[in-house]
Amino acid sequence: MLGSLVLIWIFILLFFLFVRIQRPKNFPPGPRPAPIFGNLFELNITNPLKDFKRLAERYGNVYSLYFGARPAVVLTGLKAVKEALVTNGVDFSGRPQNLLVSDAADGKGIILVDYGTTWKEHRRFALMTLRNFGMGKQTMEDRILGETEHLVARLEKSAGGFVNPQTLFHDAASNIIYLVLFGTRYDYEDDNHKVYVRCFTENTKITNGPWGMIYDTLPMLRSLPLPFRKVFKNFHTIEKMVLTMISKHKKTRVPGEPRDFVDCYLDELEKVCWCYCEGFCDVTLERYIIDLHVAGLDTTANTLLTAFLYLTACPDIQERCQQEIDEVLEGKAHACFEDRLNMPYTQAVVHECQRIAITVPTAFHSTSRDTELMGYSIPKGTFVIANLASVLSEEGQWKFPHEFNPANFLNEQGQFEKPEAFLPFSAGPRMCLGEGLARMELFLILVTVLRRFQFFWPEDAGEPDFTPLYGVTLTPKPYRMGVRLRQPATEM
Repeated sequence: MLGSLVLIWIFILLFFLFVRIQRPKNFPPGPRPAPIFGNLFELNITNPLKDFKRLAERYGNVYSLYFGARPAVVLTGLKAVKEALVTNGVDFSGRPQNLLVSDAADGKGIILVDYGTTWKEHRRFALMTLRNFGMGKQTMEDRILGETEHLVARLEKSAGGFVNPQTLFHDAASNIIYLVLFGTRYDYEDDNHKVYVRCFTENTKITNGPWGMIYDTLPMLRSLPLPFRKVFKNFHTIEKMVLTMISKHKKTRVPGEPRDFVDCYLDELEKVCWCYCEGFCDVTLERYIIDLHVAGLDTTANTLLTAFLYLTACPDIQERCQQEIDEVLEGKAHACFEDRLNMPYTQAVVHECQRIAITVPTAFHSTSRDTELMGYSIPKGTFVIANLASVLSEEGQWKFPHEFNPANFLNEQGQFEKPEAFLPFSAGPRMCLGEGLARMELFLILVTVLRRFQFFWPEDAGEPDFTPLYGVTLTPKPYRMGVRLRQPATEM
């Protein structure tokens, strides 16, 4: 028995000594990977951002890591990220497959689909449809402002007291996406709505958290009943709900008279089905809806959570915003998106909230063909991690890279100015589809809410904790804020 154990340990030691992962020729430098595990032990799997920074300081702004046997290249700083995603955008426009997030979606939709005809056709369709439905136009403003009134009514109930905003902005952002996709909204207390939002938020935390990294790195564990299986369960729950919504929607649809995004897709499906246009089908529509909801829900909601955390903790910045808002909107019933042009300080605050939130800290890509980057050879299919967090806090790119300060977006004359390193929506061909909608939402919600309410930090809450929780999106830790009424709706 003892001899058998000794032989097993000798075998394991020999395995780790002689079975090495081979690094491709002229591949970016990086820490030596271990068999099976790759560089898993180099990273804090609950939040690897500090480790990404430490490794960049050692190996340079383009370096390699191994997730199990899978090679990956990490890009740090504006120069490396821009050269890959913009200058060589097509080469880096793939999406890595065989990850938890892509396996749950079965490789369908638009966000996680690899570079090719299907992706290009669906991206073209989405951009065109969102523009036609008022991306940057009054009709989209009406949808956002209408939902913001429900948010205001909810805050009015808490005026004079305190509110826990953890679901507040998720509910509003979710309904705005509903309005774009289905032309309808849900009551915040609706059970289906609560399940829908919960499944989305749970999945974003798991897929880029420690269990997501274990799933991606150690394929032999994927069949075990570990916490990452919840992602698949949640995804199936969402699928059923979306299919039910599509089925109900079809019953009231009038072909050629689209009311919303789903109607537009169904019209397109009828136009292209006769020629078998690749990718357009009912299943893809269902995944398309899920993708667009994912892209527009957690990102916008967590940016707003971050914004009000900092504004509550920094009453001087909040007050200066309110003064500018009151001056510009004097006599007007509500704000419009064009008002941002006359609100340089408020616009700077909105952008600084996006920068400091680093809501999407990393962008996952893969190379669509053999390519080169900053002198290194990157083979086709290589997993690429663009560290957007490093760009949004890069020294030399920002006046105050490590603190919340609207001056990062103001020139010497006090006018709004957007630095090149402002990449919260990523860059290049895979840039966020919903950037226009998100920008409009953030501005209109923040301005409307600040016009009517004052927010303050509770005396018994201790010091604010600005350390975010890591996931696909960064989320502020739960907090409480006080609410006072500034200007009732009847006075507008």
